[in-house]
Amino acid sequence: MIDITHILATIIIIAVPLFMGVILHEVSHGYVAYRLGDPTAKKAGRLSLNPVKHVDPLGTIIFPGMLILLKSPFLFGWAKPVPINPSYFQDPRKGIFWVSLAGPAANFTLAAVFYMLFVMLQPSLSGALGTFLWFGIFINIVLGVFNLLPVPPLDGSKILATYLPGRLAAQFMSLEKYGFIILILLILMGFLGWIFGYVRNFTNFLVS
Repeated sequence: MIDITHILATIIIIAVPLFMGVILHEVSHGYVAYRLGDPTAKKAGRLSLNPVKHVDPLGTIIFPGMLILLKSPFLFGWAKPVPINPSYFQDPRKGIFWVSLAGPAANFTLAAVFYMLFVMLQPSLSGALGTFLWFGIFINIVLGVFNLLPVPPLDGSKILATYLPGRLAAQFMSLEKYGFIILILLILMGFLGWIFGYVRNFTNFLVS
């Protein structure tokens, strides 16, 4: 018999830090772009922490939910991309670099916050709260590492493209239309599972 209560509790424990991570990731992109002179995200109302503004039905709910239910060894998701207009930047290359870096940096910062809470509350941690904080650390490190992969359209590809000559950068970013296929291949080859396994071991080391 399926234990619905246990499934719902598991989804909540995992989904809340995932939601926090993907939303803060996108808001950070928009905020840094705004500070660099691009008002696009602000005008679109995307500098808000309101989840409704950022939820992508497939990337924020359906896809990660399926991974949770399938007990996948890895977990990731995404929110609606924040609109950015590099033409507002004084130096578009530097602007794209910092905007792209902001998302993963936000995830690593959030992971650090979850870790500090884990350390401070450790003497009185209950099983559920400890599990929640563990996933807060793990998921946000995963999101940070995943988005730094140099696979278009992930942030890592945009960071890498800022170091490439103009023509080569354009050719590289043209691979974006194949990005999802590349990620699926990396999943099937076990590459993402291998990376996330190291992240899981690192998270266990932090909380041990």
